[in-house]
Amino acid sequence: MTGLFDEPRRLAGTLITVDGPGGVGKSTAVRLVVDTLKAAGLAVHATTQPSLAPLGELARHGTDTYRGMALACLCAADRHHQLATEIVPALREGTVVVCDRYVASSLVLQGLDGLSAEVVWQLNHGAYRPDLAVILTGDPQVIDARLRARGGHSRFERAEDNSDMETGLYVHAVVDLQNKGWPVATVEATTDPPATIAATIVTLIQDVLTEKSPACL
Repeated sequence: MTGLFDEPRRLAGTLITVDGPGGVGKSTAVRLVVDTLKAAGLAVHATTQPSLAPLGELARHGTDTYRGMALACLCAADRHHQLATEIVPALREGTVVVCDRYVASSLVLQGLDGLSAEVVWQLNHGAYRPDLAVILTGDPQVIDARLRARGGHSRFERAEDNSDMETGLYVHAVVDLQNKGWPVATVEATTDPPATIAATIVTLIQDVLTEKSPACL
């Protein structure tokens, strides 16, 4: 018998998520990956979390106001809404969806606020499992220097020990995702230029697409 909260059925499209500590170069890599996939003729939808919808903007810009369970609920609600209104419809159409941040970021950032991974998973129960979850990793000192150079986007990134703590929590998040059966790939992003990092991710995506439909490339 299928339960109400069982994982949604797999759709024709492909969901790729990219997460990583602040300053690791994630957003730049995502932009280059999307450009490369589009240049190859693939139908690609680029998105981000928190979303650009009002609820997502509230979560994105409200980290100084909302903390702990309140922020976790905001982020999870935005994710569920974005899945229903944006991501899943694109996947139904067979599109490659590339999402800048996903559940891994919630495991880490809500973890920084003291919430357990179990609570985060409960709030995100039913979230569509990616076809590939990419986690960018890096030396905490290097990414902290990058972060300080560009400035923090949230109270998490402005914290002095942010890079050390985020990096450590992402190690746990990778294991947690794998234990949940999510396909995870880690990409080291300390020294390689953004184009090289993006090329590595594109290769991983091509492998996923080939396995899913050998005729798609």
